[in-house]
Amino acid sequence: MSEFRVEHDSMGDVQVPAESYYGAQTQRAVENFPISGWELPPDLIHAMGLVKYACGVANLDLGKLTGTGKNPLNKDQVDIMLQACMEVFQGEYDDQFPIDVFQTGSGTSSNMNVNEVISNRAIELLGGNRFAKEKPVHPNDHVNMGQSTNDTFPTAIHVATAIAIQETLIPSLQRFADELQAKADAWDRIIKIGRTHLADATPLRLGQEFGGFARQLQLSVGRAERARDAVLELPVGGTAVGSGINTHPEFGRRVAAVLARETGIDFVEAANHFEANAQRDGLVECHGQLRAIATTLFNVSNNIRWLGSGPRCGFYEVMLPDRQPGSSIMPGKVNPVMCESMMQVAARVIGNDQVIAFSGATGGQFQLNIMMPVMGQTTLESIMLLANSTNAFVEFCLLEMEANSEACEASVEKSLSMVTSLNPYIGYEKAASLAKEAFKSGKTIRELCREQKILPDETLNKALDPMSMTEPG
Repeated sequence: MSEFRVEHDSMGDVQVPAESYYGAQTQRAVENFPISGWELPPDLIHAMGLVKYACGVANLDLGKLTGTGKNPLNKDQVDIMLQACMEVFQGEYDDQFPIDVFQTGSGTSSNMNVNEVISNRAIELLGGNRFAKEKPVHPNDHVNMGQSTNDTFPTAIHVATAIAIQETLIPSLQRFADELQAKADAWDRIIKIGRTHLADATPLRLGQEFGGFARQLQLSVGRAERARDAVLELPVGGTAVGSGINTHPEFGRRVAAVLARETGIDFVEAANHFEANAQRDGLVECHGQLRAIATTLFNVSNNIRWLGSGPRCGFYEVMLPDRQPGSSIMPGKVNPVMCESMMQVAARVIGNDQVIAFSGATGGQFQLNIMMPVMGQTTLESIMLLANSTNAFVEFCLLEMEANSEACEASVEKSLSMVTSLNPYIGYEKAASLAKEAFKSGKTIRELCREQKILPDETLNKALDPMSMTEPG
């Protein structure tokens, strides 16, 4: 068999790999964009398959596919076409989408790639010759009926993004929040010294510190939910410029309803198709929430890295699990690798946000944004990185982390900030003088107060009780 076959499109003939399900327009794009070797994320391809399925259902219900237009299909042919759409959604043909991310800015190349694969797969399922020039299930006339790349490609980006957030990111963040709260509850009686500006501050409980981390992650769950909700309006139905030319007035609403039913996510038709086609502000908003989540993950993992520093010459208030040797030259050294991995992920996502913001601000002129493939790829990358790093951090660091209560409590009595609780008794100026004297002499605040008989022992012990310092009063 020949290595290639000849396919035809509106620009003429082109050689296509002999056994591929895609056709001429895909091959032209492969040849035009030898840029990065990065293909569109599978999640986006799968979402495109689901969008094509929803469009096919809507066109069937509206009588468009089986109507009196050019080359109408019968009901069996439509059902087979819908089956092919679902096979793409389920990832059965992921190797048939070879186009580079850095392609035409609308995503037309990838939209036609999907149309061609679905068309040829449907023909094959119907027992026909998918290599024939005449296509009984046509990529444009049938698979792409009532659609433009300009409305279906951003719709697929929204669908892929919402699914990824709903199914991967939110559960991973919730698990992180729950496990942090479990640590907070278990460590609620361990007193340690607080630190502000990296300098000694008043005492708090290790459980309170981790409770703060848990709250940060719970807030991140809410941000992920808002990120998902920012992309619920779908452009589908606007076709080329938002006017809805060549499609039924009910098409967008019906497609959104099918997508909502299939995913369990509350997708709706865009309130204004001119806005929905032209701008990607919802995606910018979505990724802004992802950036905020990344900021939290960096902060929490970096704090835990500091708390685990040591084991002899650092804080060592929590003991991180040993995951791997930490040095090629220093035997026995172990590093906080899971913290560092998460911090790098956060840096990447924060950088990705610049791509999204720039693309949203400068890529949309008049009726179309022409930065959509890179926006889709970047957003899905951020979601994947955040979810995967969160799951790895919980599994390989947080679950096995232990409190070092001895190290936590050893520094409390030595802290000069213990003097803070004496303010109500002796005033700020006198307390500051005691702190300075204690530092010079190497004595604790308690020892100095007893030597100078600053307060009766009963009052002093009450004022310098570390546990009482961790609560208001």
